[in-house]
Amino acid sequence: MPDIEFARIATDGFSLNVAQAGPDSGPLVILLHGFPEFWYGWKKHIPVLAAAGFRVWAPDQRGYNTSDKPPSIRDYSLDALAADIVGLIDAAARERAILVGHDWGAAVAWWVANNYPERLDKLVIINAPHPLVLRRMIWTSPRQLARSWYMFLMQLPGLPEWVSRRNNWHDVVEGLKSSSLPGTFADADFDEYRRAWSQPGAFRAMLNWYRAMFRYGARRPKHERIATRALILWGRRDKFIGPEAAQLSLAVCDRGELAMFDENTHWLQHEQPDEICRRIIEFAR
Repeated sequence: MPDIEFARIATDGFSLNVAQAGPDSGPLVILLHGFPEFWYGWKKHIPVLAAAGFRVWAPDQRGYNTSDKPPSIRDYSLDALAADIVGLIDAAARERAILVGHDWGAAVAWWVANNYPERLDKLVIINAPHPLVLRRMIWTSPRQLARSWYMFLMQLPGLPEWVSRRNNWHDVVEGLKSSSLPGTFADADFDEYRRAWSQPGAFRAMLNWYRAMFRYGARRPKHERIATRALILWGRRDKFIGPEAAQLSLAVCDRGELAMFDENTHWLQHEQPDEICRRIIEFAR
């Protein structure tokens, strides 16, 4: 399997830690993690995609792990996060890339597709609705509002950080365990996550993504619809977002397709790494 290397990449005025693998001449695939992960969430996928001939970049997104952590909540708006990814494509000296995103990483991927479609070849979304679809669902669906309770808790200053750090990050670890299939995450994985969460300023920066979502929202995008060819992969047993979000997000796409995994959860790419790699490779080619 190809080795994973790391580079510090300047983008949009900040710098990100980026895991890299695969031939320099291969099509660029950028893997975007969600909360509360970092590049390590793609550890099983990076070597497989690289061996298939892709140039793979998996950044610690802004605020996560060892990447830069700007102090202002406004610095974590979707506009700023999407600009980071365009900056990565520029840094790779590419005109276009294939974006793969999960959770918050998928929200960023959606927003890049809305505002910079000329920079994308393909778009792969894993268990995350289009940001405007999610906003509409939260305020019109009592069921989704109840599922999203934790987003409101994260708006409180200081308290979520304190609660999360207690007992060696017990509640965050239990949240991952309880929302995934048994055995999805190993103890060694949680050790890596704890190290990333414990980076100075990291967890507050991670929560600032949610705070920016509520305070600054998503402005009207440059393009209302997603013109990039898109593949949505969805674990139906997602406890955070109802499966109807997948269909509503598909309806925003001009050239979209949806694959539903009935027995999987929000952590689909961890539960089915081989199948998700196969789907990405097949779609990207």
